[in-house]
Amino acid sequence: MVLAAVVLAVLLLAQFWTEVLWFDQLGYSQVIWTQWLTRGALFLLGFLLMAGAVFASLAIGYRSRPVYAPSNQEQASLDSYREAVEPLRRVVLFAGPGVLGLFAGIAASQQWSTVQLWLNSTEVGRTDPQWNLDLSFYMFQLPGMRFVVSFLMAVTVLAGIAGIATQYLYGGFRIGGSGSTPRMTRAARVQLSVTAAVLLVLIAANYYLDRYSILTREGDRFEGASYTDVNAVIPSKSILAIIALLVAVMFVVTAVRGTWRLPAIGVGLMVVGAVVIGGIYPAVVQRFQVNPNQQDAEAPYIQRNIDATLAAYDLEDVEIESYDAKVTAEPGALRENAETTASIRLLDPQEVSNSFRQLEQVRGFYSFPDTLSVDRYEINGESRDTVIAVRELDLDGLDVQRRNWTNDTTVYTHGFGVVAAYGNTTTSTGAPEFWQSGIPSSGEMGEYEPRIYFGQSSPNYSIVGAPDGQEWELDYPDDESGGAINTSFPTDEVSAGPEIGSFWHKLLYSIKFGSEQILFSERVTEQSQILYDRDPVERVQKVAPYLTLDGRVYPAVVDGRVKWIVDGYTTSDQYPYAAAQSLEDATVDSLTVTSNTIEALQPQTVNYIRNSVKATVDAYDGSVTLYAWDDQDPVLQSWSKVFDTSLEPVSEISAELMSHIRYPEDLFKVQRTLLGTYHVTEPSQFFSGNDAWRVPNDPTSGGQEVAQPPYYLTLEMPTQDSASFSLMSTYVPAGGNARDVLTGYLAVDAEAGSTEGEPAEGYGRLRLLELPRDSTVPGPNQMNNNFTSNPDVSNELNILARGDSEVIRGNLLTLPVGGGLLYVQPVYVQAASGTQFPLLQRVLVAFGDQIGFASTLDEALDEVFGGDSGSSAGDEGNEIAPPETGDGADEGTGDGTEEEPAPAPTDGATAAPGATDAAGRLSQALEAANQAIQDGQAALAEGDFAAYGEAQQRLQQALDDAVAADAELGAGG
Repeated sequence: MVLAAVVLAVLLLAQFWTEVLWFDQLGYSQVIWTQWLTRGALFLLGFLLMAGAVFASLAIGYRSRPVYAPSNQEQASLDSYREAVEPLRRVVLFAGPGVLGLFAGIAASQQWSTVQLWLNSTEVGRTDPQWNLDLSFYMFQLPGMRFVVSFLMAVTVLAGIAGIATQYLYGGFRIGGSGSTPRMTRAARVQLSVTAAVLLVLIAANYYLDRYSILTREGDRFEGASYTDVNAVIPSKSILAIIALLVAVMFVVTAVRGTWRLPAIGVGLMVVGAVVIGGIYPAVVQRFQVNPNQQDAEAPYIQRNIDATLAAYDLEDVEIESYDAKVTAEPGALRENAETTASIRLLDPQEVSNSFRQLEQVRGFYSFPDTLSVDRYEINGESRDTVIAVRELDLDGLDVQRRNWTNDTTVYTHGFGVVAAYGNTTTSTGAPEFWQSGIPSSGEMGEYEPRIYFGQSSPNYSIVGAPDGQEWELDYPDDESGGAINTSFPTDEVSAGPEIGSFWHKLLYSIKFGSEQILFSERVTEQSQILYDRDPVERVQKVAPYLTLDGRVYPAVVDGRVKWIVDGYTTSDQYPYAAAQSLEDATVDSLTVTSNTIEALQPQTVNYIRNSVKATVDAYDGSVTLYAWDDQDPVLQSWSKVFDTSLEPVSEISAELMSHIRYPEDLFKVQRTLLGTYHVTEPSQFFSGNDAWRVPNDPTSGGQEVAQPPYYLTLEMPTQDSASFSLMSTYVPAGGNARDVLTGYLAVDAEAGSTEGEPAEGYGRLRLLELPRDSTVPGPNQMNNNFTSNPDVSNELNILARGDSEVIRGNLLTLPVGGGLLYVQPVYVQAASGTQFPLLQRVLVAFGDQIGFASTLDEALDEVFGGDSGSSAGDEGNEIAPPETGDGADEGTGDGTEEEPAPAPTDGATAAPGATDAAGRLSQALEAANQAIQDGQAALAEGDFAAYGEAQQRLQQALDDAVAADAELGAGG
């Protein structure tokens, strides 16, 4: 037994004590101890209440049993049960309450956050429109009260059942008997009457609290108390609470006087009251008083819902402007939008990941995420939108022969460096134009710590640190020597994980990770530290368990370190009258469906949300810093009292970190979902629901009916004086048969500025453009159809897709420029199989019904706007030059040889004049295009970019020849 107890204790410590070591190393030990102590106290209290009440009920029932049970047929039949129970009576007396207490304690401990918010509640400063109580009562205190009442009701019911069973089993009362009337001892009557009285007091308390909880309930048309609730349901709850208290008094009287007539009448009255007052009366009010005049009757309560929803989701200050978008493209229309035009992003972060991987992976054991991040950096004094990714370690990329515990744990421990490319241009081959790349990392970023020990794909655990003179970790491959540069994490200077040098810690961690090598390996020394729980989201979630974390984590180089930036939300589902919203439903889009690094928020329904915390995780040492971004948020203020040492003020945010903070995507998704309905603020119009919007489906999602994600862009809204880094989305009419035309355009200023400790004044400002109800501006899916059905576009896309090639259409961006709305979509080409990575080949542009399609955005814009858009795009001058031909060479072959004449028609048809030659040139051009594509893909596979560039030139010429020949055929036909 002693040995078994020791083994069990060690196994438990391997899980619990290692957690203490992890939190202590990060400096957040208060978090875990506060959780554990609160859970432990609630478990103990719940256990004692449940076990004590049930034990007392059993004991009282047994001790007050009649010495001589009445002799009758009923009691005789119970004798056999009493005889069977008697040998186990003591076991049942203690084990029964113990088991129930165990379950009750576990259930109570789960409510630790509810209890802590109750004990540390903070005033909100707003009152509800019904009771005029501060909202903190609903958000912090009411949930705690309801938990206590519900728990005590469960305790009372189970204790009552135990008492009834014991009294009946040992003759305290009988159901049968002379006259078929119940017979009961005085002790049984007192016990059951008191138990019933306590239960009815708790039922009365529950009715009383219902009067307040009804303000947060979900209704058929809107959330919160409606006309019927306020005028019928709430009064009925008060009446039923009073009735329950009166019946409780009747049970107390029964305990003293011994008659069951009064409580029987009272219970009957209570049941009738619940049916008539609590059910029939509200239904009558709803049917005969509300339904005939529902719009007018509900108007004040709908207004309450609108006001509360806008406040709860921080939508009160949305700038709404009518926008009569032009649909006719005019020359020079973009002259006033030069900054926006120059910043239009051509790199789709979801599509170019393979390009980053093929061009910058360097070795198979490095990787990039499926979807890259968009940020902005100052390069040569100019803010540039950037697509950035971290080169992380991926052990799955190692050869099987090199996979062993030593390599996996002590050699391959970290990734290396970041890779960044301009978002608004590419190289002449269509590849990303990197401004920070390579190993060692070089470019415009300057000096920074490139080693990535903590990331989204880091190994489960690594052991770092070595004795002086030993370097076991692979730092990065060295192409010059053909070998590798090794390193050793400086554990004597930097703490990145718990120390693991002692035998005790080795033992605990070997059990935790199921690896005996930790205990016996000579590479685990006094200098060693163990790194685990390395995902940035996981680290932040553990040190801030009260936060809901954004599904998108993004890296930034800040003050010489790579930092992972994580957005944290505080939420509540108890904001009176505010609309309830499923976070999962609001945040699912085409990116969360297809990406393995971006997730929708957890399936949680809330009616209040704030981006109250900005968190950073250092990719080198794993340190976590939490900044109180919204220090006016009452939920965060309450949690700050619980964990009073875990948050840093905004004033501690450095200027460089501030410049990379952005408005979070998931909050924007939730807000755009709510604004689809709550842009309507007039109760009568809201009630009719004839102006509801929805987020359009993503036209690039391959036919899946999933929402289009929001996009980060540098743009200038009509009400802004200059362009800013923003997050945008569009709206189309809601309803299955609605037209796919734009009804709204939403953007938020996502730039926090670059002032130390002070966010920019405009950060987080939402701007909504409302288009006229008769708008004909195409929505994203209608525009996608326009692109696909355009003959010129379709022909060239088919040419690009010939042979072993695949055409990929990137994210469809929408920008409010030129007095209208501009669509931009990059078009990539990659191999259909084998080595695949997309390269930008064309850009689709549309304004109204005018479509442009060219090799650069700048050219496509000029096509749309009558030859001169009025502004220059970021890829201006980046067009592919036509191939050079030898002296005297005929056009068409480019090699100085004479073209063979095209064959004459053989099907009996009479060709139009010149059609035969044109058909031949078209055939030859298509063959040349196909050959150029194959040559280009072969060159890419070999890494020969000079040959690839030459193939792209031939492809461009072949496409031009094909288009010209096709046009000639059409004219001749």
